[in-house]
Order: sequence, then C-alpha cells, then structure tokens
Amino acid sequence: MDTLYRFLGFLAILVLLLVLQRSLHRETQAIFLILTRREELAVALFSLLFFPGVLLHEASHFLMAVLLRVPTGRVSLFPQVLPGGKEGDRSARLQLGFVETAQTDWLRDALIGAAPLLTGGLLVAYAGITRLGLPLLWEALRSGGPRAVLDGLEQLLNTQADFWLWFYLAFTVSSTMLPSASDRRSWLPVSLFAGLLLAASLLVGAGPWLVENLAQPLERVLGAMAVVLAISLLIHIALLLPAALLRRLLSRLTGLQIVST
Repeated sequence: MDTLYRFLGFLAILVLLLVLQRSLHRETQAIFLILTRREELAVALFSLLFFPGVLLHEASHFLMAVLLRVPTGRVSLFPQVLPGGKEGDRSARLQLGFVETAQTDWLRDALIGAAPLLTGGLLVAYAGITRLGLPLLWEALRSGGPRAVLDGLEQLLNTQADFWLWFYLAFTVSSTMLPSASDRRSWLPVSLFAGLLLAASLLVGAGPWLVENLAQPLERVLGAMAVVLAISLLIHIALLLPAALLRRLLSRLTGLQIVST
C-alpha cells in the first residue's frame, strides 16, 4: 500500500506542477507581449529567459542518442511557432528547440525522450537541496512557522551569494525538463509491454517475489521523483503570484488585455 500511496502522491504533484507551469508560462508570455507589443520580440524574450533549460533539455536528448548509438540529425535551440496539432485547430504552440533522431526501437526511443527528465531532475534536486536550502526552510516551517522561514531565507541570502543564480537555473530547468508529446511517443508501447509482463508474472505466481524484491526500490524511485517535482512545484508557486500581479498591473497601466485561447 505504501507504494500505491507514493505513486498517487507522485501523480498529484505532477498534475499540479503541469497546471502551474502552463499558467506561469502564459503569464510570462503575456508580460513580454504587453511590454514589447510585438509577438516576435515577445517570443524571443521568452525563449531567452528559458534558454538554460532548453539547452539542457536538447543536450540531454542528443547525448542519450549518442550513448545509445542512435544517429542524430538537425539540432535547434531557436524557437519556432507551430500550428495546432489537430485538424481545424487554429491555435499555435511554441517549440523552443528540437533534436532530430533516427527511428529506432521503442526502448531506446523512450530513453531518449526521458533523458531531459533525468538530467533536469538531478540539477533541480541538487539546486533545491544543497544551494537553495529547501530542506532547512521546510524544517524551519515545521518547527517555527512562517517567521522562522523568513529568518532562514534571510540567512541564506546573506550567506549564499549565488542563491538567485541557482534559483533561476532551477526555475528554467524545472520548467523545461518535462517530456513533450514527441518525447513521449514511445512511452505507451513500453508501458503496455511492462504491464503485460507484470500481469504474466502475477499469473505464474511471482507476486510475492515482486513485492519482496521490487517494492522498496520502486518506493525509493517514486520518493526521489516526488522530491524533484515538489521542489519544482515550490519554485513555480513562488513565481506565479508575482507574475500574475505584474501582468495585471501592466494591463491596467497600458490598457492592453491579453486573452488566452
């Protein structure tokens, strides 16, 4: 049951992160569009803001493909505005970068797609735990309340000269590390195969062995992933409200309203 609870908790954090991530991206794009009043310039500024995360994302795809001996093609770190994916959909989506890879088997394709999540997760975990002091701030919140958190944050800012640099890197990486739809194209067949393998194992009576040997490692993996997503979630929560307030202030000052479609 512990494994199930960890999995459900992981899914809950992931869904909430996706919602907040998209909201923060919309607010950021709206701010740049109000300030510049030019869509091309707003896209360029948005891409520049997230460039470190995009660089790590695409480099992870490329390096994983090289390690797995999958041929690569073009690599781009420049934004492109793409049309909607469904027929009759007039909306557009922003592609910040891409790496072309040759068609390969499902397993290697899935590993290449998951590479940014692995590398990004490592950086976010390192930044959140060792550079931003989030475990210390969490303990301060539990023991002393909001006032203790503010005191701990003030101490971190006074002693950690590169605090805001790591905060920015953790933000950009956590906002771009989640796999895109094209990155996940092989996840369904791999998941179905794993599910069938699990079902066959249970049918032949291997359930107790699986629980004894795989439950604890799976719980550790889910726990580690939940920590990474929780750090990303806290960063997005900290930025979403200021971004929304700034966008509303700019809209009131300029009289411009950005409507999301």
